[in-house]
Amino acid sequence: MLIFANPDHAAHCGRFEMFRGRQVPCHEVPARLDQVLAELERRRFCAPGGPAALREPLPLERALLERVHAPRYLDFLENAWGEWLALDPANAALDALPSVWPVRGFRSDIAPQNFAARMGLFSFDSGSPLTAGTWRAAWQGAACAASAAQALLGGPTEDRPTATLALTRPPGHHAGPDFFGGYCFINNAAVAAEALLAQGARRVAILDVDYHHGNGTQTIFEARADILTVSLHGDPRTEYPFYLGHADERGTGAGEGFNLNLPLPAGTGFDAWRRALHSGLQRVSDHGADAVIVALGVDTFAGDPISRFGLASQDYLTLGADLAGLGLPLLFTLEGGYAVADMGVNVVNVLEGVMIAVA
Repeated sequence: MLIFANPDHAAHCGRFEMFRGRQVPCHEVPARLDQVLAELERRRFCAPGGPAALREPLPLERALLERVHAPRYLDFLENAWGEWLALDPANAALDALPSVWPVRGFRSDIAPQNFAARMGLFSFDSGSPLTAGTWRAAWQGAACAASAAQALLGGPTEDRPTATLALTRPPGHHAGPDFFGGYCFINNAAVAAEALLAQGARRVAILDVDYHHGNGTQTIFEARADILTVSLHGDPRTEYPFYLGHADERGTGAGEGFNLNLPLPAGTGFDAWRRALHSGLQRVSDHGADAVIVALGVDTFAGDPISRFGLASQDYLTLGADLAGLGLPLLFTLEGGYAVADMGVNVVNVLEGVMIAVA
């Protein structure tokens, strides 16, 4: 297994977010990824003779991002902090959060000159602070995803790893073609999918096991048949991001039948969750994918402060083994998980479950 770690992830460190009507410290913090790195070291997972190797990402070409995200959206992200400071130098001590949005019937084709209005144009919630280092961290995260794809399918077959991991934050699966939210700015799973196609894959599957629906990923690929999207998640009638993720969303146009949502009620335990997982795995297998991207959120953990499933740490070992059972190359992107102290154990348990199964 090759693990590509984002060297700049801590550059994105939000001060606060709006959560359930209150201003609170951010749930998405650098310590999440640091815990994974610490657990990898504790288990000597990437030590000589261990099952994995740790790498820094290769340089990223913007053209790959533009296969996923609209250029004007990327331009906004790249320049947003400079514009925020230009409004008032005192803004350096604050994060930027949106406060106005274009709802149904409003125009979105013309980008306003007003910074707050453009920030609202490209976002869908008030819980995703944009900071001085957001663009740098998100760019390097996408580089990790692209590097993981290149390693998975590039080069001679005998040299390819069984699995790769884009170990990065901020996460990505809520970011859509031209919007951010849910702590996500660039959709790393989507970048990885496009990079796999560029490496010669004919079909790719994205399996999202985060507690929250991968609304950005679904939106990006909903009209395509070459990239299957499968998501098992909390029922959007009660769980964030609310407005996508229902079972009747099957894709549109050429992509009809290539999106599968498996919503589950709050309080779902591992046995019921695993039955839904097996339904998703069967659909992935039927797709005939050359590789599978796993949007790995571990906010399905029973101790997660903002999610409501009941998985225990040992269940992630089983998840890893079930994923390995597909017999396909696996690429993981790190998504949610906000029980920070347990983050490392849960993520590395998935990786260990994969490696034990394929040994």
